Amino acid sequence: MISFQPTEEETSFIKVAKDFAKNRIRPAARTCEKQRAVDQKLGDEAAELGFLSLELPEDWEGLELPLLTQVQLMQALSYGDLDIIQGLQGAGDAASFFRLLRDNPVFKDKMVDLTSGATTVLIDLENNDELSENQLSLRHDHDGYILQGLSQPVRMASFADYALVAGKDSQGKNVIIWLDDSADWMVHQGDYRLGLVASGLGRFSFENVKVPLTHVLVEGTAADDILREARNRIRLLQAAKETGLMEAALDSATEYTAERKAFGREIAAFQGVSFRVASMAIETRIANHLVLEAAVKADNREPSAERLSLRALHRAHRSLRYVTDSAVQLLGGHGFVRDFPVEKWMRDAQAQVMLYGRENDLLVRSGEQLITGEEEVSVT
Repeated sequence: MISFQPTEEETSFIKVAKDFAKNRIRPAARTCEKQRAVDQKLGDEAAELGFLSLELPEDWEGLELPLLTQVQLMQALSYGDLDIIQGLQGAGDAASFFRLLRDNPVFKDKMVDLTSGATTVLIDLENNDELSENQLSLRHDHDGYILQGLSQPVRMASFADYALVAGKDSQGKNVIIWLDDSADWMVHQGDYRLGLVASGLGRFSFENVKVPLTHVLVEGTAADDILREARNRIRLLQAAKETGLMEAALDSATEYTAERKAFGREIAAFQGVSFRVASMAIETRIANHLVLEAAVKADNREPSAERLSLRALHRAHRSLRYVTDSAVQLLGGHGFVRDFPVEKWMRDAQAQVMLYGRENDLLVRSGEQLITGEEEVSVT
């Protein structure tokens, strides 16, 4: 039997995260959205509490916590506001690669910078849009690689000091490269940002940028394993953030419907409303359970971890859109005004789903693993 029960120490840390989310993150959400960046003081507080170094290795001055602990912390923090959590500057999604490539010599000269607040973004070529005419490509050259094209939207692009590019090159070989010169790229900010405005969303543009072999972290078969494990971890951390936002939307809708009256009684007493709230709660609980189950598998590096991480993120995407949209509907006209946070959460949810893989793509990739028979599947 798998136990998701946190230890006493983990429970205390999660409580600190939830209190920080309620008392510091939630009140600052509108201000950060207006200024299109997370307040520096708030970011410093989060760093001081250790929330920006959960995934970083201990020898990098990080906490290097198990993924099961991290997903519970991310859920608690995102309860405050997903936009702020996505906009906290630092290692971001690249932290999972730092954890797995901690001893790579390329990072030695940058160690002080990487552990003292520099922002690193992850550009994953897996997220490329195949229909785009100018999609980002990585072409192998005789003494390195050449980057050309426009990336998909990436969070923290506007604040990037460094970039880590991962994916298949023109020959179908996986490679992970390191970019440490911001002069190599341009960032395009556009109108596609429905939500997550404070997270610095942008597209990276490269014009035949030459990447020498000295900036190649790993390639070939070795890169396959690193990419697989890092993507598993990133998917689950993002799915956990989505469950935190779902919980916030559910609580907000529950509180509103319990207080708002129509025809002399609370609207929560009407069957149509109570059924919708119950469905929201079920979706939130299912998504959270799938994330926790997959996190255990990923921590143990079990073969099923990849499929379960894909399944968890797919369900989290689906549930997130349903729960945040339902919260807006249950608040009626109030759901669309800035006096209530649910309209912002719905916009943030749409942007989050856009950033981390379309639902159909996630479902297809998960199905491919079942069809190939890489693992035995039990139906319960």
